[in-house]
Amino acid sequence: MTTERADAASLHDALVERLGSAIVRGDLAAGSRLITAELSTGSSRGAGREAVRVLQSLGLVRVKRKTGVEVLPATEWNVYAPEIIAWRLAGPGRDAQLRELSALRGAIEPLAARAAAASATDAQRRELVAAVMEMARTERDADGAEYLAADVRFHRTLLAASGNAMFAALGSVVESVLVGRTLHDLMPHDANPHAVRWHQDVAFAVTAGRADEAAHAMGLIVREAGEAMASVTAAQ
Repeated sequence: MTTERADAASLHDALVERLGSAIVRGDLAAGSRLITAELSTGSSRGAGREAVRVLQSLGLVRVKRKTGVEVLPATEWNVYAPEIIAWRLAGPGRDAQLRELSALRGAIEPLAARAAAASATDAQRRELVAAVMEMARTERDADGAEYLAADVRFHRTLLAASGNAMFAALGSVVESVLVGRTLHDLMPHDANPHAVRWHQDVAFAVTAGRADEAAHAMGLIVREAGEAMASVTAAQ
């Protein structure tokens, strides 16, 4: 990538971040009008147009001829988009976002674990076991990058191993939750030993084809994560 293209991409990303986070925080209220030319202040007009396209794809704005860009209400947002999840976790809507994500995970991940016990490939079973071994190795640094990477790897693999494309597509959503938990200091430095063991229980139950055990252990994982984050946010 040339220097010019890299600079343009950087301006575009910065503009998307600034406008997207402002909309999600409520600084730019639903119904507000944005003028494309004004959006380009401090960047190129092309970067402004590209930023609007991204925001439009996320359901944050609608382009209306002659009147500019209209900010849309939260009911129109693509709430599964990792960008919107990240902005909500960084703003005043964090508590609501955490509750919603915990409820979603509680409904989906135990079902995915149950399905994975029947559908996982040998490679996916090995990947699950490898991920939990890495989590166990780094559990004394649970708010660090290595533990996070292993945790993300475990949950993405499990969702894919379910054999359900709809479950697998939620991998980026669950990853956003795990990344946000670490980014916003909602993850303890020392992992809950029960949670680490439950991840191991899921991996070994899936490997052995024990569907009920896999679903039960996954339910415990999601419940513990939700309660731990709620406790930290209440303390904050």
